Amino acid sequence: MPLIDMPDFSTDLLNEFAARRTERVNTPVIQPAEPFLDMAGEDLRRRIFLTESETGANLCLRPEFTIPVCLRHIETATGTPKRYSYLGEVFRQRREGAHEFYQAGIEDLGDKDIARADARAIIDATGILGALLPGGKLELTLGDQAVFEAVVRALGLPLGWQKRLIHAFGDMVHLEALLDRLARPQPVTGLDQEVAKLVASGDEAELIARIDRTMQETGYSTNASRSPAEIARRLKEKLELAETRLDGGALLLLREFLTLRLPLAEAPAALAGFADAADLKLGPAIALFDARLAALANAGADLSAMTYRAAFGRPLDYYTGLVFEVTVSGSSAVLAGGGRFDRLLTLLGAKERIPAVGFSLWLDRIEAARAK
Repeated sequence: MPLIDMPDFSTDLLNEFAARRTERVNTPVIQPAEPFLDMAGEDLRRRIFLTESETGANLCLRPEFTIPVCLRHIETATGTPKRYSYLGEVFRQRREGAHEFYQAGIEDLGDKDIARADARAIIDATGILGALLPGGKLELTLGDQAVFEAVVRALGLPLGWQKRLIHAFGDMVHLEALLDRLARPQPVTGLDQEVAKLVASGDEAELIARIDRTMQETGYSTNASRSPAEIARRLKEKLELAETRLDGGALLLLREFLTLRLPLAEAPAALAGFADAADLKLGPAIALFDARLAALANAGADLSAMTYRAAFGRPLDYYTGLVFEVTVSGSSAVLAGGGRFDRLLTLLGAKERIPAVGFSLWLDRIEAARAK
């Protein structure tokens, strides 16, 4: 039995889901922990409640619904497109509020019209909140992981640095720390001088042989660790990343991009202007951004209540494009949040790529907003 009562507006919420022709699903409260540990992001990983099975398998209390719903979709071999809805308890440590609370949401899997599906997710989230909070003025903040990734790639940084920056998207403290390192590289210390010379010389065969001899002499078993070739590769990558410096102009461009914050309707022109001025080729990402905006406008969405913020992301690693959050005017409490996660189902074991977008609703926060 649940330890907390389901919100009194749950029936209204389920009716909203039914009106949008979604299939309601539930998933077990006890979940395999690895998918969350591997794919959900550090912010969630450190907040989940872990346990073990009798066989030693890592398990956890369900911390969110997106991964369980996707796993269920894969296991049942259900075709797409498919629209799922859910309502149930999740368990994770929060800075504010109870560690057990209700979430609901919609996961939209398999629609190949990306712009249409993105717009539908935003319209569904704001429409449901509007029905649950009549008279409340909703505000939506929108970001785009794909646009940020396009900017980072266009700057020509090494792949390792691109991954670092993309992984930090949405966490400005972490991102600023990485940008400071790109402005002022720190040399790797404590490295054996002979090894350092071999790395600098580019003599990979001799470097691997040197590492192999060291491992043999110290009794470091290659069976229980990385091979000499793998160690050499990682060492070269580490030194390359440590020595990489982003020139002042490129660093200024990246910082300028991250300061963009403006009404959503003005964002396409601003992004196109930025790309032209910086001579960066962002065509495909901006084209999808423009198509999403057109889909929102065609569906009659209130664009005046939507803001684009270039630095805005959400603390889950699986997002790939659109990210958004909805609040009530005058409050910072996030009532709904979601985005696009096109890579997730493949990483979870799907045999083919399945485009996906969705959002979740924080029912305890909605309940508090209704009480006001």
